[in-house]
Amino acid sequence: MELQRHVYARKSAAMLALAALLAGLSFPAQAQDNQGEARLRKMEAEIRAIQRKVFPVVDGTLFKPEITAGQAAQGATASPPASSAVTDMLARLDAMEAQIARLTGQIEQNTNRITQLEARAGILTSSTLTSSTPASSTPAATVATPTPAPVVVATPPVAVATPKPAPTPVAATTPRPAAAVGPTAERIKAVQAIVKPQSDDPGDDEYSYGFRLWEARFFPEAQQQLKLFADRYPRHKRISWGRNLLGRAYLDGGNTQEAAKWFLQNYQADKRGDRAPDSLLYLAESMKRLKDTKRACIALAEFSETYAPEAAGRLKGAYDAARNGLKCS
Repeated sequence: MELQRHVYARKSAAMLALAALLAGLSFPAQAQDNQGEARLRKMEAEIRAIQRKVFPVVDGTLFKPEITAGQAAQGATASPPASSAVTDMLARLDAMEAQIARLTGQIEQNTNRITQLEARAGILTSSTLTSSTPASSTPAATVATPTPAPVVVATPPVAVATPKPAPTPVAATTPRPAAAVGPTAERIKAVQAIVKPQSDDPGDDEYSYGFRLWEARFFPEAQQQLKLFADRYPRHKRISWGRNLLGRAYLDGGNTQEAAKWFLQNYQADKRGDRAPDSLLYLAESMKRLKDTKRACIALAEFSETYAPEAAGRLKGAYDAARNGLKCS
């Protein structure tokens, strides 16, 4: 009861103060108050509508709004007594405008989030539909393919008959005897019987051992030994002899193409080498065996011009033999 009396007394005092204030104002001030009151009521109605949209219903009750009539009344009573009713209404209007802006921002954020969630849900739905479509189509394709199977059943007897002869040629593999072929025990003993020289010049020893193998007609072993010499001692005084003899080991072993490469390499590496004339002459002989008359004639012509003394002296017999049977212009 005491509280009600106090509230009633405060309301009466506020009404009397407002009446006195309104009585002292002119007609334009009253018009402004009416307009402000109408604006205030309109904005309060809008705030309530926004609050109902922003604060959803939970168990049939609304969340407590941020601005209520009680807060407005407290704000009015908290204002100094010197303030007028117009000032109070302006303060309330400012507070409500700020609240409207805040609620409007929250509505826009919620709307944007809902739109993003709907878009993601649509993407997930479409992806699940597309992934499920091929899964359902594959069984249909597999069901349709077995139909030609009965047609193939008529041919298996012929297909079974054909693969049987196929393994027989595969079983008779010729490479096995070729792989088994290697140096016999007698050949190994014969090669081991050739003694490698041992002197103060290891390079000359390597070349001399290759020469002995070539002279004994062990051409594969001579090729290997002379290659080793050429790789280890590329600047040895016997290098021209070694490359030339390596070409002759290939030529005498039946590999004319490889022999021609070594003869040409030895001639081009050092045209003043001890065995450069021999290599150029044997290059012509290699081209003759390969039936390349044009290159053979070129090599013979260059030999006769570059090494005229050898063509008329030490290598005359080999030169005449190489020219025999060739028609060089």
